[in-house]
Amino acid sequence: MGGFSLWHILIFAIIVLLLFGGNRFSNMMKDVAKGLKGFKEGLSEDDKPAEQQRQIPPQQPIDVTPNRPAEPTATTPPPGEDQSRH
Repeated sequence: MGGFSLWHILIFAIIVLLLFGGNRFSNMMKDVAKGLKGFKEGLSEDDKPAEQQRQIPPQQPIDVTPNRPAEPTATTPPPGEDQSRH
């Protein structure tokens, strides 16, 4: 009594087919098959050699040079000029 027999599984399958209908059930199985096929294709793309896979273009190098000091403003006299004029 504890397990499912073949009759239990057949009755359950018939009830599922009656609820979902034959066409709807077959469409669901087609979608599952397409998903599995896409999954297998994705796995097989990983097995291809590197030159056959899509190459990512190299990025431009990042400039890490320090910023230049700010240009002197009108309030700050350039070095060497007499500050007594202001």
